[in-house]
Amino acid sequence: MKVLVCVKQTFDTEAKIELKDGKISEAGINLIINPYDEVAVEGGIQLKEKKIADEVVVVAAGSDKAMDAIRTALAMGADRGILVKQDSAADEYARAVALAAVIKEENPELVLAGHVAADDGSSQVPTRVAEILGFPHVNVITNLELADGKAVCTSEADGGTQVTEVSLPAVVSSQVSWNEPRYPSMKGIMQAKKKPVSTVDAVAAENKVAIVEVGLPPAKTAGIKLEEEPDVAAVKLADWMKNTVKVEVK
Repeated sequence: MKVLVCVKQTFDTEAKIELKDGKISEAGINLIINPYDEVAVEGGIQLKEKKIADEVVVVAAGSDKAMDAIRTALAMGADRGILVKQDSAADEYARAVALAAVIKEENPELVLAGHVAADDGSSQVPTRVAEILGFPHVNVITNLELADGKAVCTSEADGGTQVTEVSLPAVVSSQVSWNEPRYPSMKGIMQAKKKPVSTVDAVAAENKVAIVEVGLPPAKTAGIKLEEEPDVAAVKLADWMKNTVKVEVK
């Protein structure tokens, strides 16, 4: 079985984001593999360790910088990588089209990905890829069992869990609670330098969405503290809500 894992390079989740000319400035920002995708990579590697998968292929769409995310996945234990050269301004639709073309060429039995990217939070690409390829898709999985050409997935649901069975090939996107990604060992890092990574140009696709400008939310204003007897505090609070913050009263 061939398992293909889609990964994205994102900003470090602890990085301080700064804006310049309505765009996120990359100056001094550490780029990492998307933490949700890292969980998917670990899931693929565990399938290989269990002798369920024969090969784990990692694919990323983006600029040359995305090669670092691929190398991280290879250092964890993936077998080879594919960099899909694409403008970093590509939207979710264009990325899905580019990834789907590569996946179709690779013809894997299972496609894994994190259910969302830590930078944009759109949670669209895995679903769009599945739709383009005509594959079933199960989202936010916390457990995965493969047998007899089918995938049995446990997913989060309101007030409990949902168990879904789909036929392979399929796209499965994971929640962070699926597993605990391993740290690349020094041996793994050295081996990753020798593992094959091919580069292909992205299939042309026009963006459906254009980001005009990015802005930070307004700074929080200081709150008020009422240190009065309850009956007095209630009157003052009601006045503040009605006349200062303009809470709509219906």
